[in-house]
Parts: sequence; structure tokens; C-alpha cells
Amino acid sequence: MPKMKTKSGAAKRFKVRASGSIKRGQAFKRHILTKKTTKNKRHLRGITAVHESDVASIHAMLPYA
Repeated sequence: MPKMKTKSGAAKRFKVRASGSIKRGQAFKRHILTKKTTKNKRHLRGITAVHESDVASIHAMLPYA
């Protein structure tokens, strides 16, 4: 049986924590920032966990994670 390939786009965007949860970066912080409030941009800092409904599809894209 051949090895399964990891989706390279998913490998760049997601990391699996030691607890098994998957972390991701925040969206909506790249451009067109002038119309967004300072509070909105501040809450978009950092990383967050992937929603439970998406975890299975991300595990399929990262078979060895």
C-alpha cells in the first residue's frame, strides 16, 4: 500500500496540538483594514481552534498529524 500524501496547503495552515485539537490562524486580517474597527482587529489577533464539525475533514487532509 503506498503512503498517503499530506495536502500541502493544509499542512501550511493547520497544526495539531498535543491535546489533539487543531489550531488555525484568524481570517479577515489581511487587507481592507481601514473600514474595520480597532476592536474588531484586536479580537482577530492570535490563533484559535478549528470547529468540531471541521476536524474530521482536516484529519483527512493531514493523515500523519
